[in-house]
Amino acid sequence: MIKKEKDSRVNASYISIKEYAIFLLVLAAFNGFHMWIYQEMEKNNFLESNVRLGIVILMAYVMVMAVLATVIIGLIRDRALMFPMMKLSEAARHIAKGDFSIHIAPLRKDGKKDFVDVMFDDFNTMVKELSSIETLKNDFIANVSHEIKTPLSIIQFYSNALQDSSLQENVRIEYTQTILEASQKLSALVTNILKLNKLENQEIIGEAKLYNLTEQLRQCALSFIDLIEVKKINFEEELEEVYICYDRDMLEIVWNNLISNAIKFTNTGGSINIHLKLQSDISQKFVKISISDTGCGMNEETQKRIFDKFYQGDTSHSKNGNGLGLALVKKTIDKLGGTITVDSIPEQGSAFTIYLKI
Repeated sequence: MIKKEKDSRVNASYISIKEYAIFLLVLAAFNGFHMWIYQEMEKNNFLESNVRLGIVILMAYVMVMAVLATVIIGLIRDRALMFPMMKLSEAARHIAKGDFSIHIAPLRKDGKKDFVDVMFDDFNTMVKELSSIETLKNDFIANVSHEIKTPLSIIQFYSNALQDSSLQENVRIEYTQTILEASQKLSALVTNILKLNKLENQEIIGEAKLYNLTEQLRQCALSFIDLIEVKKINFEEELEEVYICYDRDMLEIVWNNLISNAIKFTNTGGSINIHLKLQSDISQKFVKISISDTGCGMNEETQKRIFDKFYQGDTSHSKNGNGLGLALVKKTIDKLGGTITVDSIPEQGSAFTIYLKI
């Protein structure tokens, strides 16, 4: 059962001076008309000379008054209930046809709100949210289609080229490597889409177990040692010994994506730093993890959109990713009840900082 609560947005009075004055005038008019008929009939001794006809006239008067009262109540009901419902129904039909530009204007002109106007506000808010979701869905489909089409086109092109029996061995190896890279990118895209979809739809996260966060960060960094050595990156770490109780697999997604991005956007000979520190305030303890680099950095506009699906601020590295990694990171941290921030300066580097409650 829905609990009835007072809505603080409703500030209109249930009693209107204007409506009261209209009712008063109508009742006064009815009463005056009734008194006039009665006086005319009494003056002409009509009631005494023809009692039956007098009763009929009085009954007819009562019936006319009842009809008038019914019409007035109907008009009031139409204004208070039927007209708002008609507007709401018409707007709902537009939405059902896919038109999310619809907006219902408030009925009151005095700036105050009753429950009908509040309902219209909530309806308009719902339409905005639906429009936003529809836009996100269309963008998602367009981006997925583009990201899938590109590697598939590469695979198809080079597979056809490999059918040429006159190809030299080194060219054949090069084509095969290109197909392998395209298929790996396609596989990574599908994997990330599935992970993101799971995170967005699951209500229950994995079982939280106590484990060594420090060791997990070291292991994640070691898994990229080949790339770090190839780019001659100066890798530094400052890690306190910290144990946390979380879903280990979910956090591994975060560290792998952030370290991978740091390597990808850091030029040869640059630096990457990982800091892990246990902190506390008055109410609770938490752990702070910071992964920073000396890479290309980001401007303010890119920082605002960096966690959006498929968004890639630096298009020069787009071939190495699909724009889903940081969306996965943000969704994972949100699910675990933590926070993530980014600080970056173009051409100087970026720092992602995560706070997790102990």
